Amino acid sequence: MRIALGQLESGTDIQANLAVMDRFAAEASRGGAGLVAFPEYATYEKKKVDATFPEVAEPLDGPVCQELAATARRHRIALVAGVVETSEDPGKAYNTLVAYGPDGGRLAFYRKIHLFDAQGFGESTFIKPGASTSPVVFEHGGVRFGLMTCYDLRFPELARSLADAGGHVLLVCSSWVPGTHKTEQWLALNAARAIENSVYVAGVCQAPPVSVGRSVLVDPMGVVELDLGLDAGVRTVDVSLETVARVRESFPMFRQRRLQ
Repeated sequence: MRIALGQLESGTDIQANLAVMDRFAAEASRGGAGLVAFPEYATYEKKKVDATFPEVAEPLDGPVCQELAATARRHRIALVAGVVETSEDPGKAYNTLVAYGPDGGRLAFYRKIHLFDAQGFGESTFIKPGASTSPVVFEHGGVRFGLMTCYDLRFPELARSLADAGGHVLLVCSSWVPGTHKTEQWLALNAARAIENSVYVAGVCQAPPVSVGRSVLVDPMGVVELDLGLDAGVRTVDVSLETVARVRESFPMFRQRRLQ
């Protein structure tokens, strides 16, 4: 199956962000991709999360998500993107990934559970963590995709739970905060999650300056099959269930694992 990574430089103009995603989805579809993944906070982003995030938040059946569903339907491609979702708390929003099929129907959604309260950031001041820690996996084109968001990448148990739930490709939709050694950590952690779970990891990130860019597709052996560098853009790459099966047979960790 061919998938696409759409590296964005999202800002506060929601309609402009949606227009870029529509253009990238069209390009991905023309390139033969069956799914396009966009970063965390794809529809609304700033250098730091602030009070405007809950102000612009919408429910998953609101206009922003309706437009994302329309983009998927218009270009006949599955689409995953980060949105700012209304929560039960008027002062906070959910940081949510939503997935749509080529018919525009919603396949899954995931509310980020590990909020970025580190490096002087306080995401939890304005964002509410998802209540459920159950792995979110959906199937499209015979491939099972697991959903993770940014800081989740530092918590290996979530990636393992997605692999245990049948995931072949982990979509790590991110806006990885820049800093000392942060790009090196981003690349290393994407590779580590791929190797230790015998899965593909598609780490799709916001571009600089708000984030580090370097959206990557890492195969189950830790080989980087695609790297988008620092500029916004969309690229396609193939994933193979046969490769996943072959690596899991060579390194049968799921059979050999001892939990007690």
